[in-house]
Amino acid sequence: MNLTRETATTYLIRAWEPGVIQIDEHRLNGHVIVSPQQVVADWQPPGAEEITLESLAPALALEPSILLLGTGSTAIFPNIDLAGLLGVEGIGVEIMATPAACRTYNVLAVEGRPVVAALFNP
Repeated sequence: MNLTRETATTYLIRAWEPGVIQIDEHRLNGHVIVSPQQVVADWQPPGAEEITLESLAPALALEPSILLLGTGSTAIFPNIDLAGLLGVEGIGVEIMATPAACRTYNVLAVEGRPVVAALFNP
């Protein structure tokens, strides 16, 4: 399921719990990609350790300058080359636990920054 904003309102993460992320009034199960204007609720990535540019394609299609990668209840760092590959594309990446990524996303989205959060939520 993809949700797209038709107004100037920004999608914000209202709550997180293992397996469920609430974005505005929508409670979404599983892994989610969110930007201020769009939500991709059917993201099916490999495990956090195995994440690649290809598996991040739905997030990268939203053209972020900042990509937050929430890796679940704890921070799990994928292949070290991922940050370098994203850097070449002009995208800064921050890897953290999903709850921290949710909080950071909200701050950056409210500031009007070009942020996308790719959130693992098993």
